[in-house]
Amino acid sequence: MSSLPRRGKSVAKAPTSEELPSFLNLTSESEEEEEEWEPKSKIARRPRLPKKTEAKTKKAAAPQSTVARKMVKKVAIKEEMDVSLPIAPVEDNKMQLLKPKEEDPGTKPKSLNRKPEVPKKREINSFQGNNQNSLVSDEKPSTSVPVVKQEKCEEEFAFDEPPSKKIKLNACPEGKPVKHLGGNKIKEEFEMNWDIVQALSEITNVEPWVCANLIRLFQEENTIPFIARYRKELINNLEADALREVQQTLEELRTVAKKTHTMIQKLKKEGKLSSCLLKGLLNCRTLEELDHVSAPYKTGSKGTKAQRAKQLGLEPAALSLLQNPAELNLFSYIRPNTKGLANIQEVEAGVQHILADIFAKDKDTLDFIRKLCQQRYISIQSTLAKVSSKNGNEKDIDKFQLYHEFSCNIKNIQHHQILAINRGENLKILTVKVNIPDGVKNEFCWWCVNERWRPKQFLKPEFMRILRSSVEDAYKRLIYPLLCREFRSKLTSDAEKESVMMFGRNLRQLLLTSPVRGRTLMGVDPGYKHGCKLAIISPTSQILHTDVVYLHSGQGFREAEKIKRLLLQYNCSTVVIGNGTACRETEAYFADLIMKKYFAPLDVVYCIVSEAGASIYSVSPEASKEMPDLDPNLRSAVSIARRVQDPLAELVKIEPKHIGVGMYQHDVSQTLLKATLDSVVEECVSFVGVDINICSEILLRHIAGLNTNRAKNIIEWREKNGPFINREQLKEVKGLGPKTFQQCAGFIRFNQEYIKTFCSNKKNELGSRALLSKAGALGKKKSKLTSCALQQPNPLDQTCIHPESYNIAVRFLSLIGGNANDIGKSDMQQKVNAVIQKEGLEGTAKRLNTTVHTLQLIIDGLTQPEGYDIRTDFDKPDFKRSIVCFEDLSVGAVLTGKVENATPFGVFVDIGVGKSGLIPVRNITEAKLSKVKKRRSLGLGPGERVEVKVLNVDIPRLRITLDLIRVL
Repeated sequence: MSSLPRRGKSVAKAPTSEELPSFLNLTSESEEEEEEWEPKSKIARRPRLPKKTEAKTKKAAAPQSTVARKMVKKVAIKEEMDVSLPIAPVEDNKMQLLKPKEEDPGTKPKSLNRKPEVPKKREINSFQGNNQNSLVSDEKPSTSVPVVKQEKCEEEFAFDEPPSKKIKLNACPEGKPVKHLGGNKIKEEFEMNWDIVQALSEITNVEPWVCANLIRLFQEENTIPFIARYRKELINNLEADALREVQQTLEELRTVAKKTHTMIQKLKKEGKLSSCLLKGLLNCRTLEELDHVSAPYKTGSKGTKAQRAKQLGLEPAALSLLQNPAELNLFSYIRPNTKGLANIQEVEAGVQHILADIFAKDKDTLDFIRKLCQQRYISIQSTLAKVSSKNGNEKDIDKFQLYHEFSCNIKNIQHHQILAINRGENLKILTVKVNIPDGVKNEFCWWCVNERWRPKQFLKPEFMRILRSSVEDAYKRLIYPLLCREFRSKLTSDAEKESVMMFGRNLRQLLLTSPVRGRTLMGVDPGYKHGCKLAIISPTSQILHTDVVYLHSGQGFREAEKIKRLLLQYNCSTVVIGNGTACRETEAYFADLIMKKYFAPLDVVYCIVSEAGASIYSVSPEASKEMPDLDPNLRSAVSIARRVQDPLAELVKIEPKHIGVGMYQHDVSQTLLKATLDSVVEECVSFVGVDINICSEILLRHIAGLNTNRAKNIIEWREKNGPFINREQLKEVKGLGPKTFQQCAGFIRFNQEYIKTFCSNKKNELGSRALLSKAGALGKKKSKLTSCALQQPNPLDQTCIHPESYNIAVRFLSLIGGNANDIGKSDMQQKVNAVIQKEGLEGTAKRLNTTVHTLQLIIDGLTQPEGYDIRTDFDKPDFKRSIVCFEDLSVGAVLTGKVENATPFGVFVDIGVGKSGLIPVRNITEAKLSKVKKRRSLGLGPGERVEVKVLNVDIPRLRITLDLIRVL
């Protein structure tokens, strides 16, 4: 696989020292007073994955027994449903990850063809089952996709509730790991004292064998959409969000390893590296630990107190106090003319600083205090800063009223509360402190003096006083600030990740809003002084007419005639209004005309749609290229209309962070946010699929495996050679190598009717030209036309079946007596059901010598109707004919609305009164959610229609509190 071209995938990079938050740049020692933690925007950058070459492995051996597998702790890679089954090659003989090539008999299997053994150390291995002849063919099975129960297409596309990450093996036989005999270890570029597979498993709560597979898959540059759909059996059915979490954690661990080795090399050059320090550095798993261990050795003007004391020669005295206090005489270290050794008090202070440094760097001591803190009540407190209360802006101060006197256990505090506190602290409105009870300090000091650092011999009272003072100094000056930084860092990191994940979930829900097909739409971008911009678009998104009307300047009646004329002229009965400035007045204007049946005989309806990002898009290079002759103000009206007609195709043109469905998006790592949102867009576009012959370049570049250059090359090939006939033609495009083809092929679609018509016309054209060619009229052009005409459409190209499984799909069609031209028809469904009911899914898979995962994907692809779109299961825009005013609301009123945004503390719902209401999270229970649609979490997402009851209306503050009745 290493020889295959790698796609340029953007990943978050490792943070530089300048970009790290202040708590990571602080040293572990405070000279005069306790250090304060100041949160700043953190950018968690991730390095690119290193390219690796596969090591050669030994011969494949038979798998061990289950009992033997349980006796030794090893990283196991997941086995297929039947271990005796081999793993199939791709139809075109291109080797896929963790799949062997077909080889001639007698040849020695290559590293990816064998079943390696896992030695005592954790290893990440390729795998292969034992060969077994098929009942139908000697082909080896593909490992594309696991079973989707009850043929529910939502699960295939990974948009439903995810399975538990820790799946019991007896409840999920396909999740049973495979034992490997002999094998090659994937070495990390930077080795540490901890195993990356085990560390990844502990942090993400994902089984080690899944983590091992994912490391290999990511290392081979596989994309998340490809893994989530076509490698489910290797990842135990994890969905895209979980895969992103594992990928981010993996890069964070690699960042720590890389920074650790950089620090080691630096200390080596400076001659400061000792064996004890090396061990401590290699044990670090987080950037906080690395900073704590390496802080005393960083170059600085003064150095730490302990370092200055060591330079004065007091280190032997400090070690002697612990190991051989009977022979220690501190008076012998006094040097009257030397600063720091002038008297016995300065000597004692220097010894104390060295001992404190030893205690604060000891792993067992830090482990004890961390474990102690986990058992006690640790709280985070925020108060109104004294400076802000005098000089601050009252409006800004009021925003943080909830946190002027706030205290909460760090185990119970919510993510949005952490982000709010951090923002208030950055604005110097709040003062934040982590409160660790005195009982922790007392117990820690007693343990250090009487157990961990108890001297080997009897101590004189003055030495015991120095020891106690050293422990207290270590806690107050070094350990306590470290614990505060660690707690704040962990809380902020978790809150940022949750905020980014929430943004991603909301964005996915918005992108997958069901499109409104077959309607002519009028888009309205509301405005006061500069008028309302209108754009009428056809059912195929073509711009039919654009105009400007002034509805709010005393010309409403005259402009109504113009609007009516346009609606009747283009037979348009649907109006889409942007939710920006003057939206409320524009909505009232149209609602009044509709109620008066002014547009008769048309039955006009309208809907409100978010116009977030429309203005930015209207002046972007993409908009100028797409609509060069249109005024930027009118482009936004076109964008608003298209957001209803095909939300996905339109919203991908806008940078995700401008769509406005996040929480505290400006306070989190912008690099992590961008990487996550781009991945969500890629996931949505890929799972929906695109028609290669009609899609735009902007949409195409978001397909898994493709980027801007490859999408451009595809469009250029299409313009030069005409439409693509089948997926195999993608290999002719410049820059699309085997790896890129593998990643993107399953997400490319072909309209079979269009392709057949095109091929028929080409065939007739070829016949006409062939006659002329005999007369010598066309010369050399014959060969090119013949090559084009030889391309034949493949009905399987309109399905979600990957080309690597085409051979199995053909054999399955033969088994059921079906025809590829009947894909999506009722006859196909009946034939499939007849065979599956007779032999069962597993029996049929065994007969075809494949896996049930691949077979289920093939069945879904063959039985889904032509033009199937996963978005049909999601909610459509809420069309209305009348309006409700804010003043009309009353407590107890029952209304329907559409979810606008979801946050950890509640859900905002547009109920049509110009101001969104809030359903607090405590009012969203499992019993109120839809039983029909499975969910990935206990929550609602943008676009869902709900029935709510008004609990409270605060007119002065324009606040509405709602209770969720049910999901529609």
